[in-house]
Amino acid sequence: MCLRVGRQGMGVRKLLIASMSTGLVLWTDAGMAAQDEDTNVQNLPAVEVVAPQPAPRRHTTRTQARVVAGSGKPKTRLYVYPTSPGTGSGKGLEVDKVPSAINAVDANQISRTRSPDIAVALQQYVPGLSINEVTGNPFQPDVQFRGFVASPLAGTPQGLAVYQNGVRINEAFSDTVNWDLIPTAAIRSALVVTNNPAYGLNALGGAIDLQMKNGFNYHGAEIDIMGGSFGRIQGSAQWGKQVDNNWAVYGALEGVHDNGFRNFSSSDVRRFYGDVGYRFEGNEFHLNMGVANNSLAGPSTVPAELLQQYWGATYTTPQTTSNKVGYLNLTGKVEATPTWTFEGTAHLRGFRQNTVDGNPTDTQPCDADATLLCFGDVNPLTGLQAPANGLNGAQLVNPFAPGAILGEIDRTTTRSTTFGVSGQATNSDQLFGHENRFVIGATYDVSSTRFTGSAELATIGTNYAVTGSGIFLGQSGDPTSIGPVSLRTVNQYQGLYALDTFNVDDRFAVTAGGRFNAARVTLMDQLGTALNGDHTYDRFNPVIGGTYKITSEVTAYAGYSEANRVPTPLELGCADPTRPCIIGQFLIADPSLQQVVSKTVEAGFRGTRELNIGSLGWKIGAYRATNNNDILAVASPGLTGFGFFQNVGSTRRQGVEAEVSIKSSVLQFQASYAFLDARFLDAFQIGSESPFAVGGIIQVLPGNHIPRLPSHLVKASVEYAVTDVWKVGGDALFVSSQYFVGDDSNQFPKLPSYAVFNLHTSYQVTKNLQIYGRVDNLFDNRYSTLGTFFDREKLPNFANGGAEFTDPRSLSPARPRAFYAGMRVTF
Repeated sequence: MCLRVGRQGMGVRKLLIASMSTGLVLWTDAGMAAQDEDTNVQNLPAVEVVAPQPAPRRHTTRTQARVVAGSGKPKTRLYVYPTSPGTGSGKGLEVDKVPSAINAVDANQISRTRSPDIAVALQQYVPGLSINEVTGNPFQPDVQFRGFVASPLAGTPQGLAVYQNGVRINEAFSDTVNWDLIPTAAIRSALVVTNNPAYGLNALGGAIDLQMKNGFNYHGAEIDIMGGSFGRIQGSAQWGKQVDNNWAVYGALEGVHDNGFRNFSSSDVRRFYGDVGYRFEGNEFHLNMGVANNSLAGPSTVPAELLQQYWGATYTTPQTTSNKVGYLNLTGKVEATPTWTFEGTAHLRGFRQNTVDGNPTDTQPCDADATLLCFGDVNPLTGLQAPANGLNGAQLVNPFAPGAILGEIDRTTTRSTTFGVSGQATNSDQLFGHENRFVIGATYDVSSTRFTGSAELATIGTNYAVTGSGIFLGQSGDPTSIGPVSLRTVNQYQGLYALDTFNVDDRFAVTAGGRFNAARVTLMDQLGTALNGDHTYDRFNPVIGGTYKITSEVTAYAGYSEANRVPTPLELGCADPTRPCIIGQFLIADPSLQQVVSKTVEAGFRGTRELNIGSLGWKIGAYRATNNNDILAVASPGLTGFGFFQNVGSTRRQGVEAEVSIKSSVLQFQASYAFLDARFLDAFQIGSESPFAVGGIIQVLPGNHIPRLPSHLVKASVEYAVTDVWKVGGDALFVSSQYFVGDDSNQFPKLPSYAVFNLHTSYQVTKNLQIYGRVDNLFDNRYSTLGTFFDREKLPNFANGGAEFTDPRSLSPARPRAFYAGMRVTF
């Protein structure tokens, strides 16, 4: 469902497009191995990853190595690679030569969270990254990093690119990300990178690169089963085998059922991922595929007055989403010469989404004749009401009993097919007698989508359940009315990039390059001509930076880069303020929007040191990102749930991040702090349900804070091995207050800050059997992760005898205290 100012629910309109670009993979010069949570996580400059070692053949115990700058051990490197990594040829870029902040989460850390959602691990281990359940579903979170968002919610300004094995999985229709489709058990590493235009479109605030396991780096088998509060039952199975020196296979299967803690919030997640690999003499090829079939309930935000009566309340139902995906990727790497490596990828992906969303409606009995139905109030200019028409164009007769509370059920279907190819060449020849690494590549992606939407009149009961009547709305002649939509879109994205890292000397390295992006978005109305449009965008985004090794343990870095995001078909199809649409569902017209351009500068220090208690790692950095022509979803005054997209000028996000960690055989500790200052730089007016709105309008001034972005994040996690077989640990998260969505003028009191604490433990019963448990939200803190406003007059407060709502707040409640227990069996 979709969050809109003044309206709860609304189907999330998604189109999954896989746009090929480069991925960033961490590896070392050593051999490959699978990973396991019971071994030490190595400590590296600015990033924690596993140093692969030869893996045992029939079990999943993984040995690891610490890499210390200047120690003479294998150097950890970054490899610009469009697919899953191969054995490594020593041509990767050393971490100390990357002129930007880097954050990595490995399979051990992902497993330790016991969550089927990768976003939970990202929040726990990446400074400056937080999540909220804006949809009301734990499998569809918003992921926020440095003030930029990767969200499954249509209408949310997106600013992060997400890749899986080098394939961009931001959805073409609205750039959203379906986190529920990502096979978490099969993830080998997750990197959050910044300041690199090589990641292509939408990487305004950076990119999240997910690299998957394969049979070369995961050996053995594992079954993991867990259950607990709110009907949670989840299980996963994975198996990897290297058949001989040349062939390997891997497969992972996941299933989750969760009743949810709120009314009407049950969800089911089913995912599979598989890989077949072949390699010889430094060359490597992989064929991997995945399928998912998920049914998700998203109860969205709920009026604060209902939450005061019952923490599991909902406001209108049904609000369900069905996501299905199937994809096939072919990747290859060829080491043509000792200094030239060529890589390529081809991918095919099919995606389908159906949404069913119960909502209030602007359809009501006509003031002049209650036997007929009209749309909206009397137009003050004409003194008339727009008729509510059926699909045949005739005005609808009112079939509802007097006093019935009217609503509607909005449905959408999105079907997309995506194809993409990419190629890349890497050269490590010396330049003027100095070490040098040059990368050049190109990408091409095309996606075809069919989107349909309809609205069925309904009635709303005292439990806010919306029941359909079988009467579907058609066009009424009013530009703001609801009617069926049938749209076909084609997205074509092309990119050409080059990056070069030149070692001036042993301590100083300079990186420079850029990427040229070209995009074409075509809209073809299947019911008329109003939505027809053809839009083209292009831009070159440069990057330059450098690193300096102050000592063998301390490195300084600084860099500047640019990135762009082109308007999506959703935004282009709803960009006319005189013809607003139901955001995220029905499209009206397609005036052109300008592309968003972000310019980022960042600098910092990172280092490692060996102590008696373990390996110490630390980093501190600052950044400033300025967006030009930022796009926002703007609510239409006086029209519940209607709005449009527009460019609102410049915005700025700047901040500081710091992290410290200690890793040893008995102790795993990590703590971080992040400060974010996110503001509008230009004045504009925007529609809002804020109680401070005048005529439904608020005035935004330069310097106002961007809503929904907390200024302070504090995180800490620890795990201690009490004995060789028993471990205990916990983690804590503090999120400071934030402005409500819709309070862009910063006049309403902030959503309160919150702190949450979790505990976990595990016991290795035998070599192959482990039992574990965890408690989430230990102190049962009742807090909300996001707030917005809603139309208090649209529906009565049934929890208060049908009186009118008085509190304008609508909140996204967090889960109460929950207990989980499970076991893991390895073979």
